[in-house]
Amino acid sequence: MKTDTKISAKKSWAKSLASPAAEFPLTQLSVKTGKIPDGLRGTLYRNGPGRLERGGVAAGHWFDGDGAILAVHFTDVGATAVYRYVQTAGYLAEEKADKFLYSNYGMTAPGPVWLRWTKTVKNAANTSVLALPDRLLALWEGGPPHRLDLQTLETQGTDDLGSLDSKFVYSAHCKRDPITGNIFNFGVTNGATTKLNLYKSDFTGQVVQQSTVALDGIYALHDFVFAGKYLIFFIPPVQVNFLPLLTGISSYSESFQWKPELGTQILIFDSETLSLVSRGETEPWFQWHFANGFVKEDGSVAVDFVRFADFQTNQRLKEVPTGETSTDAEGTLCRVHLNPLTAKVIGIEELLDKPCEFPVVPADEVGQDARYIYLAMYRPDVDIVPERYGAIARLDTQSRNLTIADCGENRYPAEPIYVPDISSEKGWIVTVIYDGNSDSSEVWIFDSDGLSREPVCKLELPGVIPLGFHGTWKSAV
Repeated sequence: MKTDTKISAKKSWAKSLASPAAEFPLTQLSVKTGKIPDGLRGTLYRNGPGRLERGGVAAGHWFDGDGAILAVHFTDVGATAVYRYVQTAGYLAEEKADKFLYSNYGMTAPGPVWLRWTKTVKNAANTSVLALPDRLLALWEGGPPHRLDLQTLETQGTDDLGSLDSKFVYSAHCKRDPITGNIFNFGVTNGATTKLNLYKSDFTGQVVQQSTVALDGIYALHDFVFAGKYLIFFIPPVQVNFLPLLTGISSYSESFQWKPELGTQILIFDSETLSLVSRGETEPWFQWHFANGFVKEDGSVAVDFVRFADFQTNQRLKEVPTGETSTDAEGTLCRVHLNPLTAKVIGIEELLDKPCEFPVVPADEVGQDARYIYLAMYRPDVDIVPERYGAIARLDTQSRNLTIADCGENRYPAEPIYVPDISSEKGWIVTVIYDGNSDSSEVWIFDSDGLSREPVCKLELPGVIPLGFHGTWKSAV
């Protein structure tokens, strides 16, 4: 458990992770500055690790924390918010025992080494969320989603999406086709053969189609891209060393090995049939997140993503729970041009030469040629190694103009979410800010066309929301 004395010597962002986050019930939010836009109606959902310590023992990696969901409801009478941990079986068992009991991404199960292989991996439910018409799904990398009530965030157990086996894996980065409403996702299952399983669901979340492709080894596969006619995977050259993982000597994070000689594999699937269209290979890189993909007029495909030179980013993220990051590992926004019929790379260009992450486009432009990409980045002129992202920005992919919203010293924004106005063609950017100056969290709302200006509204949250991962917006209409 970190002490206040140690935290004071660290960067301000570390305070948000220093203690387990406290839940709060549905609470009316106070407007700190400005006014909630009249056309902003719906709910912001955010997911992230809320607890990174138990019984005085720290989690092994930022990815290990118990998932906690924030919901901010915007209605005609103002904004309310609720914050709750996902009540997974692992969370409930560890709450009762007040100690870690399970393996996770960056942790091995406690106890003798010869018994660790018998312990299950805890579903942390901490990475992202999917808002469906009748429920919210808390998503994680290595297991099924958990079902929550859209208003109260009450956990209702795991969700089989209508027909799937209880052991299926449904990853954290699903993609929704704004034209058909279909939802695409994947899951990697390990055994005698590693399998990449593809899922297509209708707008209700019910799985209506599946397919499977074999992979050679266990890879660190976090995200994929929907590009209209195609689903595209970049499989980086990061593989698991099986023996220490299976014997319980090392965690997944510690067992992954960077093997640049393997190159980056490219798998392209038909989004209608889920059949494999092409498979290719290119130079080595690593990526966590894609911004978007689309088919160009000449039939080629453009894919926008944050590219890292290697897997050192994993070590940097491992350092986050300690409150001190020393590994210099940053990615930049790139665009890869592909021939989808051969999976061959036509060209690679850098869209933004500044470190950044969490790239998103408006939900109704996913899979199309979206002009604007929104992302998190560093404030100008900061020492990026010990810091976290202190700004959000909009990149115009046509003009390459970058508009930055500098959140100020010791203020740290979450991934920016684009929200359409329900009564006009305007759009808003909504993010959750941790303010290290006051050790508090707020919701900030920006005009999407005016990120360089002050937020149009700031709302005070009743508790600290730790630095987290991904969110979504569910419109009221």
